[in-house]
Amino acid sequence: MEGKEGRTHFSSLPEGVIANILSLTTPLDVCRSSAVSRAFHAAAQSDIVWDTFLPNDLDDFISRSKPGGLNFDPITSSKKEIFFSLCNSPLLIDNAKKSLSLDKQSGKKCIMLGARDLSIVWDDTSVYWTWESHPESRFGEVVVIFKAWWLEIRGKLSSGMLSPRTTYAAYIVFKMRERRYFGFNIDFVDAMVGIVGSEHSVKTVCLDPYLDDPLQRRRHVPQAGSNLPTNNISGLEMPKGRHDDWFETELGEFDNNGGDDEVEIILKDLRCTDSKNSLVVQGIEIRPKINPE
Repeated sequence: MEGKEGRTHFSSLPEGVIANILSLTTPLDVCRSSAVSRAFHAAAQSDIVWDTFLPNDLDDFISRSKPGGLNFDPITSSKKEIFFSLCNSPLLIDNAKKSLSLDKQSGKKCIMLGARDLSIVWDDTSVYWTWESHPESRFGEVVVIFKAWWLEIRGKLSSGMLSPRTTYAAYIVFKMRERRYFGFNIDFVDAMVGIVGSEHSVKTVCLDPYLDDPLQRRRHVPQAGSNLPTNNISGLEMPKGRHDDWFETELGEFDNNGGDDEVEIILKDLRCTDSKNSLVVQGIEIRPKINPE
């Protein structure tokens, strides 16, 4: 079929050709294009399209998952079904200490380091920290501050696990075990994210999800002479609610240019102004930095 100027209408192209064209776009573009016409809708279901959005090393990740841990059949499921399964149901890998998921908009890989995959100072001392199961965590255990002054959490992973030529950001995923917590409105935390061996900029972040609403919990007044940081929170990285009912705070970002460098994430508060309690850490998520439309 030709248009008014004698040019072939795009929708009249063979389905395979349309599928190949769509495979050069993004998952978000494909979903939008499926509403254009019946031809586009049919092409947008093709394995040719969705296979290009799946990681090249997916088989390796599957081999690192626990038996029975897949929410799809690698053989019989369509590529689209596999893609959205990985978007909606993270795949637990490496003895269920990490998870792999895909970003719906770009198809880029997202990795979360579970609490058991992090290095946490004094996490083996029950006076300061305790390990618990949590019904809303994707991992078997979370770590909870019982009462601590010193907070230091570190995570590392190979950049080869991530999508190349991508800007990533790291987020601590957490919540408070109860509203009657204290300490996090008094001391903010320093975060550093980057490739091992490179210079890291320090970012000050907040782990108090109710800092601007102290009526939601007991207000803990700092000791005389200390500075309450709530007086100066302009530009501070604040916690944001997630779709899974956890909170997250962005710790920093880095460019993954390929290769097999090691990425490190450091979160620490060495000020020791006051004790802290009730912070529940699920893990640290590393996912692509997506610009809002």
